[in-house]
Amino acid sequence: MLPRFARPGGRRAARAGAVAAAVLALLLWSLWPPDRGPEPAGEITVATGVPTGVYEKYGDVLKEDLGQDLPALKVRLRHSQGSLDNLRQLASGEADFTFATADAVATYRDRKQPGAGRLRACARLYDDYMQLVVRKDSPVKSTRDLAGLRVGVGADGSGVQLIARRLLQAARLDFEKDITPVRVGIDRMPGLLEKGELDAFFWSGGLSTNAVKVLGERLPIRLVQLGDLIEPLHRMGRQTRYYRSAMMPTDAYPELNAPGVVQTIAIANLLVTRDDTDADLTESVTRTVIKSRDHIGSKVNAAQKVDLRTAIFTDPLELHAGARRYYLSAKP
Repeated sequence: MLPRFARPGGRRAARAGAVAAAVLALLLWSLWPPDRGPEPAGEITVATGVPTGVYEKYGDVLKEDLGQDLPALKVRLRHSQGSLDNLRQLASGEADFTFATADAVATYRDRKQPGAGRLRACARLYDDYMQLVVRKDSPVKSTRDLAGLRVGVGADGSGVQLIARRLLQAARLDFEKDITPVRVGIDRMPGLLEKGELDAFFWSGGLSTNAVKVLGERLPIRLVQLGDLIEPLHRMGRQTRYYRSAMMPTDAYPELNAPGVVQTIAIANLLVTRDDTDADLTESVTRTVIKSRDHIGSKVNAAQKVDLRTAIFTDPLELHAGARRYYLSAKP
C-alpha cells in the first residue's frame, strides 16, 4: 500500500487560514473595549412623567427596546409630576434614569437641592415646545391676556409650572394674584378646558402631545403665540438662557387647522442619571437610546430629533463616564 503524502498546496492553504484566523482574532480583541464588563443585569427604574405625557410614552417604548437589547435587565417605569419631580426621584435613589428639561436641571442645581451635584447626563434628546392652549373663540391673543382667568399651569414639581411661572413673570403678571392658577397636569387640563372649568392651560412637551391632539379632535382649540416673551425671558437671568425662540409648524397638530406657524419657545430635554450609576450600564442604555431613534420616533414623533451629533451637548450637565465612553466608540 502506497504511503500518503500531504499536498504542498494544501499545507500552505491550511497555514494561511490559521494565520488569517489569528489576525482576525487579534483585530477583534483590539476593537473590544478593555474595560467592558458583562452584559448589564438586574433591575433599574426610569422616572417618566404624568399619564398621557410625552415622557411616559417615550419611557414605554424605551423600556421595550431595552428589553430587546439587554434581556437580562428588568426595567420598571415610575410616574412623576414632571422634570423637577423626576430629578428629586433620581437624586433620592427612587429612580436610576429619568428625563428632565435643561432649565429644570439648572434650577435644581442652583437651588442646591439634595443630590444636585451628582447629576450626570446620558444624552440630549429632543426639544420641548411651550404650548398655551385656549378655545378657538377665546379672546386671549398673548400671555398678557390671561389676567383674571383660570389657567392650568402644570402640577407642582413639574417643568411645565417652572416655565409657566417665568412666562407669566415675563408678561408682568403675578402668578398668585393676576391669574387663578390651577395646578394639574396634562392628564387633567384638557378635560377641564373642555368642561369650561379652565380658560387656558400651559403645556411643555414634544410635538405632538397626544392629549392636545385628542382634545383638538373633540373641541375647536388654538395655540397662542409666545414669541413676544423670549426677550423679556432672557433679561431675567442666566437660568432662562436655555430657552430659545422656535416655530411650531402647522403639521404638529393638523386637527387645529391653524392658518400658519405659531411662534413659541423651546427647551432641550436630557436623559439624566447619577454619577454612581454603573458605567457599563450607562453606556448600554445610552447606546440603545441612540440606536433606537427610528423605532422610538415611529411612536413618539419628538424622538425623531435624537441625533448622535447633538446628543453630547448636555449643558448644564457633564456627561456620565459611561455615556462618554459610548460616544467615543461611536465617533465616525
